[in-house]
Amino acid sequence: MTELDPTTFASRWTERPTPGRFTGKTVIVTGAGSGIGRATAARVIREGGHVVGVDIDADRLDGLLAEVADVESGGRLTPVGADITDDASIASILQAAAGQVDALANIAGIMDDMSALHDMSDAVWQRVFAVNVEGTMKLMRAVLPGMLERGAGSIVNTASEAALRGSAAGAAYTASKHAVAGLTMSGAFMYAPNGIRINAVAPGPTMTGIEVTVDSQHGPDRLRAARCIMPAPVMPNALAASITWLLSDDAFNVNGAILASDGGWSAA
Repeated sequence: MTELDPTTFASRWTERPTPGRFTGKTVIVTGAGSGIGRATAARVIREGGHVVGVDIDADRLDGLLAEVADVESGGRLTPVGADITDDASIASILQAAAGQVDALANIAGIMDDMSALHDMSDAVWQRVFAVNVEGTMKLMRAVLPGMLERGAGSIVNTASEAALRGSAAGAAYTASKHAVAGLTMSGAFMYAPNGIRINAVAPGPTMTGIEVTVDSQHGPDRLRAARCIMPAPVMPNALAASITWLLSDDAFNVNGAILASDGGWSAA
C-alpha cells in the first residue's frame, strides 16, 4: 500500500461552499480578521449568511471586507472592532446583529508561551483564560437568551488538540481549552431540549500565523518530543469547512461533540 505524503494529500482537497446554506441567518464570527476566523466568516458569507465579523483589531477586518466585496450569494459582512473580554464590546456585537443571532462561532483565541506549570507566570495564565475562556463564555451567555426565545440556535466553540491531550501546548493554553470543552458539553446538555446545539472543533496544526514567544525551556523541550507525530499543517479554510458544517443545519443531530479536525493527530 502506498503511503501518501500528508502535504500532498491535503493539497488535493478543494473547498466547495454550499450555496444558500446560511441564507436568512445571522452568524457572529469572532477572530474574523485573520486565520480560521476569517476563513469561516468568508465561507458563511459565500453561503448566503449575514456575518457579524468581530476582531479586536478592526483594521484587520478590511481584508475580509475586500475578500467578500464581490460575492453574489446575498451574504454580507458587518464588521465590528471589539474585545470579547469586555462587557461593553459584547453589547456592541449584539447590537450589530440587530436583534437576531442564529449561530455563533467562537474562534478568537490566543496561545500561551508553551511554559510548563512551574515556569508559568500569573500574567500568562490570566491573559490566556481571559480571552480563551471568559471571552468564549461571555458571548455564549449573551446570545443564549435570544436563542432560547426562538427555540433554535447553534454555537461552535474552538477547542484544540490541547483539549484532548496534554502534549500539545503549555499549561495555561491546555487548561483553557479543556475549560472550553467543558463549557461546550455543559451547554449542550443544558440547552438540547430548547433546540440549541453547542459543539466544538479541535483543530490540529493550522497555518494561522499566530506567533509564540518562548521565555522558558522546560515546556518547549518536553513538547518537542511529541511533535514527531504531528500531521502537516493545513490552511484555515480546511477548519472553516468543519466549523461551518457544525454551525449549519446539516449537523442537526450533532450536539455536545468535540470534533477533532486535525488530520488524524488525535488518533496517534
